Amino acid sequence: MRIGLISDTHIPEARAELWPQVYAAFEGVDAILHGGDIHDVALLDTFTAIAPTWAARGNGEDGSGGRPVQPDHPSLKESWDLKFEGFSFGLLHELYIPEIPPHLTVANTLERTFGHKNFDVVVYGDSHVERIDSVGGILCINPGSPTYPRNLDTQLGTIGFIDIEHGEIKATIWQLTDEGVTPFNWNAWREPR
Repeated sequence: MRIGLISDTHIPEARAELWPQVYAAFEGVDAILHGGDIHDVALLDTFTAIAPTWAARGNGEDGSGGRPVQPDHPSLKESWDLKFEGFSFGLLHELYIPEIPPHLTVANTLERTFGHKNFDVVVYGDSHVERIDSVGGILCINPGSPTYPRNLDTQLGTIGFIDIEHGEIKATIWQLTDEGVTPFNWNAWREPR
C-alpha cells in the first residue's frame, strides 16, 4: 500500500492551482492524507478523484489571518483516527516536534486530541518543515509544504509517502522539481543551532 502525504497547500493563497507535479506523483496511490491548511476545500475533490482522501482542518480553514472560513467537507475533520493495513494512523494539523515539555509534547497532544496516544503513525503539518521522527515509538511525519517550503516564498516544496509492505512501514519525503519529484536531500537543510 502507498499513501501520499501533503500539507499546507495554501491554495489559492500561494498560487491559483497546486503544482501539477503533485498530482502526477500521487497517481496510483491508495490513499492521500492532508495535514491541513488546504485553504480551499475544493482541492479535496481533486485529490479524492485520485484516491480516497482524509484531511485535517487547519487554522487556514478556520479563518485565521482573515481568510474565509471553509465549509464542511466529507474528507475534512479536525483530526482522524484511521487504520491502514492493520496500522493505526492519527492525522491532525498541529504537533510540536521538537517537543516543548512539559505540556507541548506528542503524547499530550495526542491524548488531548484523540483521547489516547496509541498510534503507530501520526501525520501532521502546520510548520511547513518536512520531518520524519520517532517519538515514543510513534512514527511522526510532516511532509512539509509543496508551495511554501519552510515558510519561504512560493516555490516548489515537498510531499511525502508512506509505503506499507510485508508488515513494514517506510516513510519518505520528496522534493518537487521542474521534472517531477526526487528524493529529498536532507543534507541540503540543517536544523538551526
